[in-house]
Amino acid sequence: MRVVCVFLFAALLPSSLSQRHDPFQWLSALRSQGYHADNTGGECPEECDCPPSFPIAMYCDGRGLTVMPTVPSRMKYLYLQHNAITALPDEALANATSLVWMMMHYNQLSSDRIGKKAFAKLQSLERLYLQHNNLTRVPPNLPRSLRDLRLNGNSINKVTPAALEGMDNLTVLYLHDNAVTDVAASLKGLNSLTLLDISGNKLKKVPDGLPEHLHQLYLESNSISAVPEGFLRQFSQLQYIRMGHNQITDKGIPPNTFNVTGLVELDLSYNKLERIPPVSATLEHLYLQANQIKEFTLGSFCSVVDVMNYSKLRTLRLDGNEISAQDVPSDSALCLRLAATIEL
Repeated sequence: MRVVCVFLFAALLPSSLSQRHDPFQWLSALRSQGYHADNTGGECPEECDCPPSFPIAMYCDGRGLTVMPTVPSRMKYLYLQHNAITALPDEALANATSLVWMMMHYNQLSSDRIGKKAFAKLQSLERLYLQHNNLTRVPPNLPRSLRDLRLNGNSINKVTPAALEGMDNLTVLYLHDNAVTDVAASLKGLNSLTLLDISGNKLKKVPDGLPEHLHQLYLESNSISAVPEGFLRQFSQLQYIRMGHNQITDKGIPPNTFNVTGLVELDLSYNKLERIPPVSATLEHLYLQANQIKEFTLGSFCSVVDVMNYSKLRTLRLDGNEISAQDVPSDSALCLRLAATIEL
């Protein structure tokens, strides 16, 4: 193990490093290379591409569209991202009842211009991407077949229980970068949810009733000051928690909250901690940079230090605190033997 002292530079990194990657950016790349599909695969709006090699897909992305095109009934995959579409009336998808994927991210949809029955007949829809529009609420009557719902980058301020009711199949929910202050009990019934990203909102507390089968929970960049008692006991499979850029203090973390097996990554950076919270010896990645930590407590990682007992930590960031290399105990090499680098 080697100890490396680094300057605090995270605040200077470009924001693009934390932005989520558009999984369909490759479509734009194809167009930039002169790609244009043959539309002999069947009925197809002239402003879109319906390639004969994949006749159940309709590519209308990046065409400058302001209104919804007509969608033939055979379509299962609909790509409408990067346009300027402002409305989704009830009849827009009346014939498209076989849709499985619908990509409408980066448009100008507003909540008041989405029909109450716009999605009602899409009983096979599994992926719905509506991120980076002008939504102020979750669209009504979403299909219960959904597995992947992305609503990030809008202006949603509240999620009601009715908005997500009955979505037993939902595994991925992106709500980050909105204005959410309350999710009430809307998440409680999402029994299949494994990834919840609600970072970059206006939450003042950890939401109640989080689904017990979560694998990844992202709550960073809110205004959370405390973690509830027994916070992690409700989860059986949680591996990744990110709570950086909040207002969490030592008093806001009940004893041994994060000292649980199964957790792989814990991010508590950019908070108001003065001590290193105890963590499980099985934790692999711990981010505590930019807090107010004044002491390197080896007991936070190893309750016993000997040849057989040691921490599985591989990444430990403590830069931007009030400790230096001289504060690291000499026997830390035995406890943290798997940590190739500790940043101070």
